[in-house]
Amino acid sequence: MRPPYAAYLRVYEPLAAFPEPERSYWHDYAEERRDPAGERRTALDEGRRRLADLIAVPPMAVPERESRDAFVHELDGVVYLCPWWTRLRSWIALDEMREALPATLLDAVVPPVVRAQAEADWDRWRAQHPDGRPWILTSTWNVPVSWFLLFDDGEREYIPAQLERTALEPGSASEAAAEPATEAEREAEGARLPSAPVLRYRTPMSHARRRFARGFRVLRENLDDGPLVEAVEEVGRWLEEFHPRSLVELDYGGLVHAVADTSLAEDHTAREVAAGVAALREGDALLAARSYRAITDRWRRIQELQYAN
Repeated sequence: MRPPYAAYLRVYEPLAAFPEPERSYWHDYAEERRDPAGERRTALDEGRRRLADLIAVPPMAVPERESRDAFVHELDGVVYLCPWWTRLRSWIALDEMREALPATLLDAVVPPVVRAQAEADWDRWRAQHPDGRPWILTSTWNVPVSWFLLFDDGEREYIPAQLERTALEPGSASEAAAEPATEAEREAEGARLPSAPVLRYRTPMSHARRRFARGFRVLRENLDDGPLVEAVEEVGRWLEEFHPRSLVELDYGGLVHAVADTSLAEDHTAREVAAGVAALREGDALLAARSYRAITDRWRRIQELQYAN
């Protein structure tokens, strides 16, 4: 199973940022996953769970309970956590889907009665958690330009697809299709499968906020209010909700499967965004417009794949 064609903007907060009793729970959770025998959660694990919910009859548009899982990262002896909060993110995704899909198609995907119950549950949750916010933002088929504003090209991490040793199960379809002549050839044929490439950026919250402030000021001074300025402002407001010593991560996630390996290796969008903002600050509107158009045109070609047969 491949992850969805989605990118993620995540905030990892230090363990100290969580109040009790959450802090104790997350401490034990992180300790279990530090053990070599502990299970490390991935975005693919979350995707499998949600897919199982959605193909049920009737579909479960939103989990009944909030997830108690998180992504764990350790840096310089400090443990950071990014809680999944799958239930909240499912409510948000359902609301976005309602705006994006025609009513007839939406009713076929998520029946009205299921949707009405989910919306009523969300209204009650928001009344009880007025300050609730997700640690993860998701964007399907595209990485918003506003996200790149938070990062520097030097923070880019690219890991190309690699061959991993994976033994095929005896009698599997892949093994039967290959039909090597000998046992040794059969093992060599199926033992190495390509892993997915990884492209991500990670930066301290202080750097992300400083870059946001500088970039947002340039945009407000040189551009009229519009989708780009509004998107940047929304990301800035979201960052303000987290601990100042957090980490911010942009992960291309499943989008790596929609981009050719050569294009992925040459992708330096954060650098291009920084160059466009610098041009705008220097008064070169033409160069800034060209940079922005090049970035959006490239991602538009990816977005159009969602309509491919």
